[in-house]
Amino acid sequence: MAVSLDLLRTFLAVYRTGSVTAAAHTLGLAQPTVSAQVKALEEVLGRRLFDRLPRGVAPTAAADELARRLAGPLDALAEAVGADLDPQAPGRAVHLGGPAELMSARVMGVLAPLIARGTRIRVELGLADDLLDLLAAGTLDLVVSAVRPRRRGVHATPLLDEEFVLVAAPRWADRVAPDAARPAGVPVVAYAEDLPVIRRYWRTVFGTRPVMSAALVMPDLRGVVAAVTAGAGMSVVPRYLCEEELAAGTLVPLAEPGLPPINTLFLAVREGATAQRAVAAVHDHLLRWGRRSPAPGGEPADASRGT
Repeated sequence: MAVSLDLLRTFLAVYRTGSVTAAAHTLGLAQPTVSAQVKALEEVLGRRLFDRLPRGVAPTAAADELARRLAGPLDALAEAVGADLDPQAPGRAVHLGGPAELMSARVMGVLAPLIARGTRIRVELGLADDLLDLLAAGTLDLVVSAVRPRRRGVHATPLLDEEFVLVAAPRWADRVAPDAARPAGVPVVAYAEDLPVIRRYWRTVFGTRPVMSAALVMPDLRGVVAAVTAGAGMSVVPRYLCEEELAAGTLVPLAEPGLPPINTLFLAVREGATAQRAVAAVHDHLLRWGRRSPAPGGEPADASRGT
C-alpha cells in the first residue's frame, strides 16, 4: 500500500519533537489529526512507531530506522517543492537562535555577507535551554548554544571558545587584593542574582566560592559592561564584549590568570535541516568563522584544538 507524504511528514515532526502536541503546533494541525496520522502510518507499516509516555512519546527502533531514511529526502523535497511553487519568491528564511549579546556583537556581522547575497535569516534571542527546545521542536533550524545540547535529533559542533575576564573601572583597582579574590568594598554587577558567571570564574581562578551579593543585576552582559565601565563596580564578562574598553583603559583587568576561564560555544542543528541549502550555507559559514576566530592565547581556534 502506498504511503502519503503527509503521513511521513507528520511522522518526522513527531519524531523530531518527541511530542504529538509539539508536532501539531509545528505543522499547524490539530492534535487529534496528528495522532490519527501516526496511527494510520503504523497500520500501513504493520509496526509500532512510538511508545506513549506520560509526557510525549518515545520512538521505537523501527521509528529510529524510518527517521534515518526519511529525514534527508523529505527535507530536500520540502525545499524543492517550496521553490517550485513560486520561482520568483526569495528562498526560505533560516531561523537562527542564540544569546542576545553574542548574536548582536559578533554573529550578525559575520552573517552580513550572506544576507547581502540574498540569504534570509530570522533571529530568536534567549537562553540556551529554551532555544534548544525550539530547535528540537522544529521551530528553529540552528542555535548558537552556550551549553552542549543533549536532545534527540539535535547535533552540535564546537564553534568557538569565549574567554572571561574580571574587570572594573580604574578607580576600583586599588581596592582589590593582589590575588583579586578579596575585593574590599567593590560593588558587584551581575548577570543574574545567583552570580552564575562570577561564581564560575571564582571557582576556576581562585578555587573558592565568591562571598558577595550583587549591587546591580542586569540580564544582558552588554548592560553589565556599560555599568562597570561607568564605575558601578566590578564584574566578569566575555572578553569580546569589553575589548575596546580594555584597549582604551576605561576598564582594567583585576586578575591575570595564566589560564583564563573559557566557555565553549556550540553550533547546534536539527537533524536533516542542512539538506536545505540556505540552512547549510549559514551553518557552514558560521563554522568557518569559528575556525578562523582567535582562541584564548591568540592562536586560531582550530589550531588550539589540534584540528
